[in-house]
Amino acid sequence: MILVGVQAQLAGRPGVLPAARGLSHFGEHSLGWLGLAALGAVLQPKRRTEYVTAGVGAFVAHAASVVIKRIVRRKRPDHPYITVGVGTPSKLSFPSSHATSSTAGAILLGRASGVPGGAVLAPAAIVPPMLTSRMVLGVHYPTDVAAGAAIGAATALAAIEGERLWVDRAARRGSKNRTKGCSS
Repeated sequence: MILVGVQAQLAGRPGVLPAARGLSHFGEHSLGWLGLAALGAVLQPKRRTEYVTAGVGAFVAHAASVVIKRIVRRKRPDHPYITVGVGTPSKLSFPSSHATSSTAGAILLGRASGVPGGAVLAPAAIVPPMLTSRMVLGVHYPTDVAAGAAIGAATALAAIEGERLWVDRAARRGSKNRTKGCSS
């Protein structure tokens, strides 16, 4: 069983469990991602739209995973060789909400930062540790975190497209208002 192997290889290493618990608390209900998005919107007002999109995207990813959990109803790992290292708000496992919101949040915050390649670099640095932490803590199967990451990435892409449509529509409205003002 992969989950038993992940725990056997990683859980006993110094600092791994505290780091995994820290990631768990940061990702709970997408609150860490919402906080970073709000902070970015305040500190980089010229990129506020992108940061708002990041917060909305992380939250929607989390909400989507909760809805899917209620439909699928897969129970969390329960095996004598698996140690559960953190409390969870539900007994449902598939998909990992931490994986969905963290993937969406990392992609969208990386993009919002304006750093070249940020939408690739941020998730490359953040997503693997978050996904691994869920298995180290014994609360998700590998398929839970893989599906969560895929849902999070799809949600991020949808959020970017939604932002583009919203910005285009706002620009058209602004253009119409300027045209009306000139013809008077």
